[in-house]
Amino acid sequence: MKTIRLKPGKERSLLRRHPWVFDGAIDKGSGDAGELVRIESSEGRFLAWAAFSPRSKIRARVWSFEEAERIDAAFFRARIERAVRARALLGVESDGVRLIHGEADGLPGLIVDRYADTLVAQFTACGVERNKSLIADSLLELTGCPRLYERSDASVRTLEGLAESVGWLRGSGETEVTIREHDWRLTVDIAQGHKTGFYLDQRDNRARFAVHTRRRGFVRVLNCYCYTGGFSVAALAGGAAEVVSIDSSAPALERARAHVALNGFDAARAQFLDADVNASLRRFLDAGERFDAIILDPPKFAPTAAHAERAARAYKDINRLALKLLAPGGELFTFSCSGGIDAGLFHKIVAGAGIDAGVDGAITERLAAAPDHSATLFFPEGDYLKGLVVLRQPL
Repeated sequence: MKTIRLKPGKERSLLRRHPWVFDGAIDKGSGDAGELVRIESSEGRFLAWAAFSPRSKIRARVWSFEEAERIDAAFFRARIERAVRARALLGVESDGVRLIHGEADGLPGLIVDRYADTLVAQFTACGVERNKSLIADSLLELTGCPRLYERSDASVRTLEGLAESVGWLRGSGETEVTIREHDWRLTVDIAQGHKTGFYLDQRDNRARFAVHTRRRGFVRVLNCYCYTGGFSVAALAGGAAEVVSIDSSAPALERARAHVALNGFDAARAQFLDADVNASLRRFLDAGERFDAIILDPPKFAPTAAHAERAARAYKDINRLALKLLAPGGELFTFSCSGGIDAGLFHKIVAGAGIDAGVDGAITERLAAAPDHSATLFFPEGDYLKGLVVLRQPL
């Protein structure tokens, strides 16, 4: 068994049960990609069992803090079973569910989403890559799903020295799947869609928006970065008379149109624009348009804290424009999925946007990812999605 010895004082994060060991914390020791290693303090005290990653700044990811535990097929089966049982306790109103959320489920680098009878997995770290076959077998056994598709095409794999890997791991067939979300139906392209095919993390926020639309009687809604129209369907389900949806992906917009028809809504209530969001917001302002509710759900502007300053400017600009477009008494649902922007900073960015827009607003709700995308006590980095509901003060 290979051993990694840490520098003096570098064991503190592991003693707090944080699952990462950075390269700068290591005094001596090495291993092969994904190899099981023993992590010790500078005095030789056992700290954790971990998977080694020779190319990554995160040099080791912890499997277990228990010295007596063995990292074998039974270990992976038990971790997967625990994650699946935990999701069953949540009462998720969908058959699209995140079953495994990486470090939060004790399986660092592994993401698994279930879409009806199909599983989609991302293996983003050396440890889970090395144990892929064991993991795949346990996933099918414990879920009863007949198919498992791999979407290991996230850019983070390059930091691990891993090539992209996409395709069927178990089973085969069509890569378009229809799921139920609340009272709606949505289709997912697991081969080409974003992430594993869809943004399941916004499931509860979409339902919340439908409730707000119905309760507040929103007539005109603007959905920016709409992707395949999840929030657009929610707005129509809530009774909005007109929903304008913007995205720069023509295939995503075609799927969004199909979702309107799939759920039986009048196509005349839905307008789709293949356009740049910032340019569109400025054009609406020049035309003197107003919206009762606006959704801003942009892509990840700041993947790490190093990108935060540039991302802050981008977030501020779109929120400034949206607040100016919002009718008095209207609501802005604004989000950031950037790990490099924490909730406090996001609040400050939106506040700055309000100042620049000359718009006062009240934060009536704070939103987060759906609970199947869990953030644990010991791994705050898992808490990546943050959102605010801002009520523009009425005149």
